[in-house]
Amino acid sequence: MKLLDQYVAKNFLIGYLIAFFVLIGLCVTLDLFVNLDEFAERADQGARAVMGNILAYYGPRIALWFRYLASMITVIAAVFSLARMTKNNELIAVMASGTSLKRVLAPILLLAVLLTGLLVVDEELIIPRLAQDLTLQHDEVGEGRRYAVWFMSDSFGNLICCREYDETKKALLAPFVILRRSDPQTQRWNVIGQAEAERAVYDSARAGWLLESGRRMNVLAEMTEIPQSPIVEPMAFLPSDLTPDQIPLRRQEGYKSLLSLRQLDALIENPGTRTTDMAELVMQKHARIVDPIMNLILLMVALPVLVCRDPRDMKSAISISFIITLSCFVVTFLCKLLATEPIGGRIYPEIWVWAPIAIFLPIAFLQIDSMKT
Repeated sequence: MKLLDQYVAKNFLIGYLIAFFVLIGLCVTLDLFVNLDEFAERADQGARAVMGNILAYYGPRIALWFRYLASMITVIAAVFSLARMTKNNELIAVMASGTSLKRVLAPILLLAVLLTGLLVVDEELIIPRLAQDLTLQHDEVGEGRRYAVWFMSDSFGNLICCREYDETKKALLAPFVILRRSDPQTQRWNVIGQAEAERAVYDSARAGWLLESGRRMNVLAEMTEIPQSPIVEPMAFLPSDLTPDQIPLRRQEGYKSLLSLRQLDALIENPGTRTTDMAELVMQKHARIVDPIMNLILLMVALPVLVCRDPRDMKSAISISFIITLSCFVVTFLCKLLATEPIGGRIYPEIWVWAPIAIFLPIAFLQIDSMKT
């Protein structure tokens, strides 16, 4: 690596760290300022306990906020490094030496690609492991939650309900399960019975719920003219892949964005997944590939403005870059919004998610190519 590349890379990395801590710190400060009273409700536990709850709440959210701010952090880091060189008139010296400014941007683009790997690691490894903590509200940190569970499905087609789920003990209290079986001919789920119990605890070794005082009532497949009593039999075990870790996550709106690609694939292959949920799962799966590419596109759109040397062209370059960047955000948002909406009786999540790439990637290359270096 040449000395110039090392200098540009060093400035970019310093700017990246500064932007990361400033933006994440700003998010933490603003959110804590608005919701400080939620943590202060347990001030009787002492200052140490309150600080522990604050750290336990905001620690996992750093990973989530980094996911949303990754593109902005990269652009700000590029602004920091190139603005510093512009202030010291170093870009003029580089151009006078016969080196193209596109060559100066090469270390920034290379580091941006490598740092995009942090976003991939964050989405695939860190956020899925912290998903359960990310579902907590401000006043729920440090407390075992209890809430009702309604009609959560597993890959067997069962719909699991309970009046109260204890997160601390990971137990279903008074569970009620609608047992279903898939019909290969009609591709529909048929109800074959129901199960009840006083309590259920998950057994990971057997991949199912252990039922206390459980009983099962089978539904007759064919009704005859003579009414028959349903068959009731004891039931001690319910096979299911709905684990206690998934219940707090799946009760939250938009929980699919916290899953990894492997978890998304598992839900897509689940025969009990509804069509609307399937579209959102497919959208989230493709978005994991599209989002890092869009971050690089936003950087490529911003770079020509940062190395613009002609004051007469500066205003137009800033305007064009701002319009393209704003259009990119708006189009990406609208495409994700329309990805789960039926058009002409069908849903096309893949096409909508990849549409911003098809639109703005050529524009980004044209922006780079039109640079006057």
